[in-house]
Order: sequence, then structure tokens, then C-alpha cells
Amino acid sequence: MSLETVVVNLGDRSYPVVVGHGAIASLAGLIGPAVQRCAVVTQEGIPINVVLPMESKRFVIERGEKTKTLSTIESLSQGFAEMGLTRHDVIIAVGGGMVTDVAGFAASTWHRGTPVIHVATTLLGMVDAAIGGKTGVNLPQGKNLVGAFWQPVGVICDLDALSTLPESEMRCGLGEVAKYHFLTGDDLLSLSLEQRVAQCVRIKGSFVERDEREGGQRALLNYGHTLAHAMEIVGGHQLAHGEAVAIGLVFAAHLAHAMNRISSERVDYHELVVSKTYGLASRVPPGMSVEALLNAMSRDKKALSGLTFVLDSEHGPQVVSNVSSDMVRKALASFMSLA
Repeated sequence: MSLETVVVNLGDRSYPVVVGHGAIASLAGLIGPAVQRCAVVTQEGIPINVVLPMESKRFVIERGEKTKTLSTIESLSQGFAEMGLTRHDVIIAVGGGMVTDVAGFAASTWHRGTPVIHVATTLLGMVDAAIGGKTGVNLPQGKNLVGAFWQPVGVICDLDALSTLPESEMRCGLGEVAKYHFLTGDDLLSLSLEQRVAQCVRIKGSFVERDEREGGQRALLNYGHTLAHAMEIVGGHQLAHGEAVAIGLVFAAHLAHAMNRISSERVDYHELVVSKTYGLASRVPPGMSVEALLNAMSRDKKALSGLTFVLDSEHGPQVVSNVSSDMVRKALASFMSLA
């Protein structure tokens, strides 16, 4: 069994990310010696069996973004109280990005901070959501508006879990991999699955190490996310996050071109990478209006002044604030008219 460990270096809060087939065997080594109880937050049908040597209780949350709410956090917290979970115990999230977001936020608030371990079971979770300490839940007004930065004490990326992952979930993860392609220029698809996941963890980790709380460079990881989150909200969360990010990447290129930041050839490159290299959709799904998307983008938590996007340039992607609504409206209408 070949495992690779990538360390996210954050001083006394550094933690290992274990990648490989059978990586779940490393879980026991991440649990501290003082832990007496463990709360496992998961969903039905997760193909990873967690066997623990201490008292534990399993909390099953429903699938879908509709579960990513404050009421779920309240329900989990009541369960933690009933089992006597203390801040010296541990919460283990077993699932995809939604599970790690919810369990991580619950951990950040329980007794003002309880250790959490993420066992990522989707490609999206492995390459993005489980890494970096971002946690949160949604409100009707927007995604992840309530949350906290709470780093895990360790992350497990057991590639065996991907063997039963539906093709749609694999595509969802590829949207984030495509994002890393544009941020770094790395040819990630030429790597083996284990190497690809480990390299994505390194890329994400390097941004987190330089800017843990997204005051600068880490914001570049939001490339493609401004429109993506708006589409998820307007579409009632029927569009998977990674697929929305892929479309958002292509729109960001069109917007950057409209603002004279990049050439038309660079736009074509975005189209090629997303559509051909990664095989992902690159157009806004039918049934969404420009005004509805613009309204959702205006409530984006990343906004500093006006609308905020990560946009490409001759020097690479950059965070651009105070993009006018009229500019975005015009670019989005043009983009949505494309075949």
C-alpha cells in the first residue's frame, strides 16, 4: 500500500493530508491520546467504514445543499451534548465537501472549538473542500455566508472511495482541478490519480500557508466562483458546485476580455481546457436570467467594493474589485447568448 502524506504548514496548527488507496488505515494515528469520544458525521451510502477504538456515535445528515443550514448545526450540537462530547474529544467528517463544510463548522462552534478530522470521499472534497479550514453553511441569501476558519487536525483522502463515485461527482471534482490548471499551468491530467490528488493538495495548501484567512493570495482560489455560486443559488442547487465552477471559469475569461485584460486567444484557451481537456460544460444552463444571476452575485461574500471577480491577465489571475454591474450585465448577456 503506497501512501503519500502532504503537510499543510501552519505552525503549531500544521496537519497531514494522507493520500492513497487504503489511506483510511491512517485514521487511528490522527486521533489524540486524550480522546475518549468521537462523533462521526456522515451520510448514507458513503463507501468508507470508520472503525474506532473508543466510544463513538454516528450522525447521518441528508444529502444536498438543503441540509447545509444552521438548523443542521443545531441538530448536531444537540446530539453532541447528549453524548457528552467535550472539546478534548474529536469530530470526524466522512463524506464530500458538504459534509466537511457542515461538520467543520459544527466543530468550530462546539465548546468554542473541538478537533475535527476530515475523511474526504469525493474528488471535490479531496482536492479542495477538505483542505484549508473553510467551513460554513448557507442562508437563502447566499452560499457559505455563515461559517468559520477552522483547520482540521488531519485529512484522509482514501482513493478507494472514488471507485464507486458516480461520473457526475467525478466531473464535479474536475471543475476544481481545472481551476488549479489555470492558476498554476500544471498539466494535472497527465498524472496518475494519486499524484493528481496529492498535487492539488499541495497547490491548495501552498495558498493556505501564505494566506490562511483569505486576506490576499488565497482569494485567487475563488477563480470561477463568483458566477458559480450565483448559478447554484438561482438554480436551486441543482447544478453541482464543480460543474458551476467550470462554467464560471469560462465566463470569467469572457469578462476579462471585455475589460481588455486578456486576448481572445486566451479566452479560447479557457474554452478549450474546460470543454475539451476536462470535458465539462462551459455554458450557463437554460432557465437562468441575467438579472437573477447579477442579483445573486451582488450578495457574494467575497465582494469588497462593487462586484468582485478573480480575472485573468497577462500576469495571471488577479482579484479585481469594483467591477461595475453594467459591465458584468453586458458581458453576461453576451456570454449567455453563445451557443
